[in-house]
Amino acid sequence: MYRSTRSTMMQPMTHSGMGMAPFFKMTVFEQEHFQGKCQEFTDECCNIHDCGFDNIRSIRVESGAWVGYEHHDFEGQQFVLERGEYPHWDAYSGNVSYHVERFMSFRPIYCASHQCSRMMIFEKENFLGRSVDLCDDYPSLQAMGWCGPEVGSMHVQCGAFVCYEFPGYRGRQYIMECERHSGDYQHWKNWGSHSQTPQIQSIRRIQH
Repeated sequence: MYRSTRSTMMQPMTHSGMGMAPFFKMTVFEQEHFQGKCQEFTDECCNIHDCGFDNIRSIRVESGAWVGYEHHDFEGQQFVLERGEYPHWDAYSGNVSYHVERFMSFRPIYCASHQCSRMMIFEKENFLGRSVDLCDDYPSLQAMGWCGPEVGSMHVQCGAFVCYEFPGYRGRQYIMECERHSGDYQHWKNWGSHSQTPQIQSIRRIQH
């Protein structure tokens, strides 16, 4: 059982079942602005080199939500990719402090459900300390009443979220999914291979 001392700043959302995207489709390009060699994908790719690409420099997401990675085998910086066009690296990086133009692997986020997303964040590691339920988008956790710039642990009950290092959905991204780690992220080092700090200052739901 999680110990909860819930705040009233964020209200729970009615549970309506998790939606599943019927289809995933993404086209990647070797050059910026959708130029050069391209290929369409409907499933994960653990190393873009295996498909004859040097790198990916622009992306067009036609269906579903995806997560891209700086390195092969789903390692390094994470980038959430929702439906739309990404003509160059800073269109998806969301990061003003760490320049990343490398994009080597990606996979669909099957559990993303914008209408039914819920998670609990905890002040301390191992689901201890003050906690609060989240079921919406929060451009600034501190402005909404969270106790500080850091989050100790998280439990994703349904759907998927992207957490950002800074307010306004900026900085390093961490993709949190109910289908990975059983939704349990009991230490900031579980957030991804690029995790260097427990600092989380904005969170939003991932959309298909």
